[in-house]
Amino acid sequence: MTADKHLQSWQERFEMAEAMQPLLGKLYRNQGVEVVLYGKPLLNASTIEIIKSHRLVRRHVGDKLRLRESFPFVEALSKLAVKQCKVDIGKLAINYWREHSDASQVEAYMSQALASAIDHDDNQQARDVVLYGFGRIGRLLARLLIERTGVSNKLCLRAIVLRGGRKGDLEKRASLLRRDSVHGPFNGSVEVDEENNAIIANGTYIQVIYANSPDEIDYTKYGINDALVVDNTGIWKDEAGLGLHLKSNGATKVLLTAPAKGAIKNIVYGVNENDILDEDTIVSAASCTTNAITPVLKAVNDKYGIVNGHVETIHSYTNDQNLIDNYHSADRRGRSAPLNMVITETGAAKAVSKALPVLEGKLTGNAIRVPTPNVSMAIISLNLNGETNKQDMNEYLRNVALCSELQNQVDFTESTEIVSSDLVGSRYAGVVDSQATIAEGNRTILYVWYDNEFGYSCQVVGVMQKMLGLHYQSLPVA
Repeated sequence: MTADKHLQSWQERFEMAEAMQPLLGKLYRNQGVEVVLYGKPLLNASTIEIIKSHRLVRRHVGDKLRLRESFPFVEALSKLAVKQCKVDIGKLAINYWREHSDASQVEAYMSQALASAIDHDDNQQARDVVLYGFGRIGRLLARLLIERTGVSNKLCLRAIVLRGGRKGDLEKRASLLRRDSVHGPFNGSVEVDEENNAIIANGTYIQVIYANSPDEIDYTKYGINDALVVDNTGIWKDEAGLGLHLKSNGATKVLLTAPAKGAIKNIVYGVNENDILDEDTIVSAASCTTNAITPVLKAVNDKYGIVNGHVETIHSYTNDQNLIDNYHSADRRGRSAPLNMVITETGAAKAVSKALPVLEGKLTGNAIRVPTPNVSMAIISLNLNGETNKQDMNEYLRNVALCSELQNQVDFTESTEIVSSDLVGSRYAGVVDSQATIAEGNRTILYVWYDNEFGYSCQVVGVMQKMLGLHYQSLPVA
């Protein structure tokens, strides 16, 4: 009898999650509403992923959230004229059920909580995006942009620019989009149009352009205008080099997916994106490590004040290293990446001050490249102005992750079993490992995981939206 009860409960949850999926899809495609559950995206989530995301709620807030309790909120949301926003139905549902015993007032509650997004006058125009380069970050950005395809989508991937163009190149590029050894298969279909040099992914027509220099392309020939060019090659990092993109017809703004040199603004989304002005034509999204540590450092500094500190990055190996021992211009990086831990330098700690000037001169940093293909960790050792302990520090950072302006950047885990591969695909800039936190008096050591590929790419998308003047409300307000 007990076994039958558990199976019946599972089937009920499974059916409820299945019923949610078409509503979630229509909300995004038709209204531009992205539904999350305590920060976990439900857009394109599988049935099992929806069930698992509900189970995590109890870990966050102590209260259980059943699918039958959240489903009325998805249903009510689908009936409201809400547009262009991110809605956390987990937070809405938990708040509601703490004060109500039935679902009779859900629609009225939702109407009030989401009033600012109902009948929102959406005058934001769709904008063209070009990916210059199609390596690790370029392909993940493509995945992120394609998953948002729909009539309400404002970031339109129009083209990819590559060097080369040899026979068979197009099919190989498409194959790398279809399959990824770290992030798994592409969620959908990818076709190749050899005649027109294009890739069609989930109905998105992506022109493939071959060029040897940024300034030799006329994007308007392909119907691309006023475009944001996202340079993920890492070849050009200063204003002179990146400025070559702006000499191309149809390109008006450039975003670099690496730390920039000179006076170019280094932006960590969630921290200093408001530094981007309409007249800024070249912006950097900083590095994956800078994105991972800056939101956490901001949170800690806001509450305790940081006197000084050191950041040690345990970083997965990258394309810049060698598979086997061979010549490399940098110290130690010529040694085999899959076989060695390699001490190297990082500018991430110093770069924090470009996004968070209050920490200028307060941080040092170093890095160790390790034999894993993805997911890294930052060990942040800090001397504080105020005193704390492990419990207080963790409680504060849990609240930062759940209900602050940094909730989309900072995640928090209490798992005693989590390892790096568990964080592949994390959409957060950084994930605080609370079990490893050390805090006593005015000293603390924090361990922050980050998917240095996918999590960083999510941050880049945020900077893209800001550069193009695209704004999405997050509701309920933290």
